[in-house]
Amino acid sequence: MRIESSVTSVSWIPREAIEGMVRWPFDLGVAHYDLPPPDRLDDLDGLLGSSAIRFANELRAFVEVDGDGRVTGHGHLGRGHMGHTRMRLAGIGLTFCGVSFPDLRGEPEVGDGQVRFTQTAGGRPGMPSPRRVRRRPYLQVTGPVVWSTLALTIRADATASFEVVGASSFPRHWVYGHDGALTAKTGLIFGEKNPWGDEESPAVVTAVETELERELSAIIIGSDPPFRRLRAGEALVSQGDAGDELYLLFDGVLAVEQDGRQVAEVGPGAILGEMALLEGGRRTASLRAVTRCRVAVVPGDRVDRAALAEVARGRRGGD
Repeated sequence: MRIESSVTSVSWIPREAIEGMVRWPFDLGVAHYDLPPPDRLDDLDGLLGSSAIRFANELRAFVEVDGDGRVTGHGHLGRGHMGHTRMRLAGIGLTFCGVSFPDLRGEPEVGDGQVRFTQTAGGRPGMPSPRRVRRRPYLQVTGPVVWSTLALTIRADATASFEVVGASSFPRHWVYGHDGALTAKTGLIFGEKNPWGDEESPAVVTAVETELERELSAIIIGSDPPFRRLRAGEALVSQGDAGDELYLLFDGVLAVEQDGRQVAEVGPGAILGEMALLEGGRRTASLRAVTRCRVAVVPGDRVDRAALAEVARGRRGGD
């Protein structure tokens, strides 16, 4: 029996993700930010062809199992996909193709009734731009290395699981399972090394927010909100404080604390602060940065209260 499975990370540049001197092409409208990818990955080639995503790491593999559940064969099927960058200068549309690096695949780890595969894919996106570097000459006109390393374990009972081993800190990475459903996101990346330099940058991976939260996120970002930045350990709000603002966690991981005890962690895309708007204007929990965070801040009256109530019900388990 042959069993196939896959995990795919796609990478994109969200609004306001570019800072410093490299931001000027975006501010001038020469370069563009990306809309969030779809909730289901049904047309990877279409997303790449339309420049909707910057690159993808498609780890696809198979195992062959005999009648006794023993693994008798295995192999890789997927690969990395580098997209292209579309820009507009003086009314002229320009397309710059990305440069793919060789895919890196570790030797499959064959265990008792399972095989673990790893794959690193990435490269340099099209259209170099000025960026700071830590060594002389301290400024380079070249694109950053973008990449991700995925692991996929396929078992003889036809189940599978994945892991985001590491990823570049830029752009943002969303992860899709074998069924095409959005499954996880990177909350923050530690370090700036890449595997072609023999060192990984580990990633914090968070669960996916609800479909309603993604809809509200689009509304919030469309309102051009201000952003707050938090250092690790810094509080966004404290339990019991008055509050009439709503928050969208853009980057990083936040801990939710009640009565001094951590009850949850949330990652990019989470809508926060709705309970104070629905229940008397007092914060019902503290929100503290686990990692560096960037948070969009919007007045509570800009978002539909019925939608906020549905988000709150979902977090309470529907009661």
